[in-house]
Amino acid sequence: MNAKVEAREFRLDGLKWLLVIALIAAGAVGNAYFSEVAVLYRVLALVAAGALAAYIAVNTAKGDAFWALLREAQVEVRKVVWPTRQETNQTTLIVVAVVLIMAVILWALDSLLGYLASLIIG
Repeated sequence: MNAKVEAREFRLDGLKWLLVIALIAAGAVGNAYFSEVAVLYRVLALVAAGALAAYIAVNTAKGDAFWALLREAQVEVRKVVWPTRQETNQTTLIVVAVVLIMAVILWALDSLLGYLASLIIG
């Protein structure tokens, strides 16, 4: 069985990106121009324009690569072994303890160096 993977062909990518930029710019300008219209309607129009711009962007070569990256990242997140609540609490307490110990060490070092500097300066 000879299975050839057919590569998707992306045409007019530059034009699609210009359209995406135009949609976003039109949404920003339209939001300012129609400021007297209720916020709900403006938000709905912006969401619709954003969804259309995202759909057009995903249908480009870079958009398809980004979408593939998101799918692969979702697969990798499923593989992660998440810590239990007890492990998380213990790790958090260790971090807090180390931070406090380092704060005391740095405070002592700063005080000592300040004292020595005041002895030298007079």
